[in-house]
Amino acid sequence: MISAIILVIITIFFPPVGVYIVAGCGADLFINICLTILAFLPGHIHAFYVIYVYYNRKEQAAEGYFENRPAPGVYSDNVQTGGQGYGTMGPTR
Repeated sequence: MISAIILVIITIFFPPVGVYIVAGCGADLFINICLTILAFLPGHIHAFYVIYVYYNRKEQAAEGYFENRPAPGVYSDNVQTGGQGYGTMGPTR
């Protein structure tokens, strides 16, 4: 929970940094940089949307519920899965 609060504070001042933290270097970051350069408010809206999707999917995964449909306008697999999609392996025998 504290990490989410710190992430929101970072995003208030630098929206692309907040997107980079949850989505990594990819299309979401590029879109956010462009939106922030063109107008500061759309960059914030996009950044907070990406962060919301990430934490919402992370909470759903913790409850055992996985969303089948991708969130519109989000291109990062890490955000789509709530951070659960990378490096997951079954138990070893």
